[in-house]
Amino acid sequence: MELRILKYFLAITRERSIIKAAETLYITQPTLSRQIIELENQLGTKLLVRGNKNRKITLTEDGIRFRKRAEEIVELAERTEIEFKNQNEEISGDIYIGGGETDSVRFIAKTMIKLQNKYPNIRFHLYSGNADDITEKLDNGLLDFGILVGPGNLESYNYLKFPTTDIWGLLMKKTSQLASKEYIKITDLENIPLLISRQSLVENQIAGWGVKDLSKLNIIATYNLVFNASLMVDEGLGYALCLDKLVNTSCESTLCFKPLSPLLEVNLDIIWKKNQVFSKAAKKFLEFLQIEFNQI
Repeated sequence: MELRILKYFLAITRERSIIKAAETLYITQPTLSRQIIELENQLGTKLLVRGNKNRKITLTEDGIRFRKRAEEIVELAERTEIEFKNQNEEISGDIYIGGGETDSVRFIAKTMIKLQNKYPNIRFHLYSGNADDITEKLDNGLLDFGILVGPGNLESYNYLKFPTTDIWGLLMKKTSQLASKEYIKITDLENIPLLISRQSLVENQIAGWGVKDLSKLNIIATYNLVFNASLMVDEGLGYALCLDKLVNTSCESTLCFKPLSPLLEVNLDIIWKKNQVFSKAAKKFLEFLQIEFNQI
């Protein structure tokens, strides 16, 4: 399977038209159609649903799955080519970091500043996602480092522990019935509308705090990004279980954050694959990050 064919396929998925994709690729439409048919024969499955002259191309279920893999393969190939082209130059290049939402990303930002001050040709690419997203991209070589919030399986990775922890609590409007409380207890969560994170580790963390069965809570919505959840809270939809310091709760804000009691803290780790062969830029980033952590 040639990289060129994968790029052909991705061009069709972007344009949703074989004719338009052929124009952007500067090849004829019959040639492109033949290449995609050969790809489908090689894979033994249909990838595209071809409409009539005026209808756009759609992807089959296998086509959607194959697009994800094709994007990963093309991205990895392009990254590899750039790394080898830059290996004999002064330290430069791209560093790819993925992670969940946490205030401790500030440590990453401080490290980036120091590294870029010394090596201005280094660029950073940040990807936000949950633990499952991060580890998948890390395993597939699409990330150099991943930041995991909370307990996780670290057997396949090397890691550094962040020198800080995050705290779980409840985000609410300052006019809500629980805003006068200093801490939120398990009984306070009963019978209130809740928004919780979709991360697979969250249920384990909350269970460890004392809520053994999340189904007994009135969970009305789940979220991936806490900023979106904060807008729902601000509009009066409910209360959001989240980590501290991710949403503005200053005097000017209409929202406030109350920690759980007993206190529920989570550790954070920055991870990378064992036996990872780093680019010069990624290796320097790790060196600078270790220094940053040791200074805390």
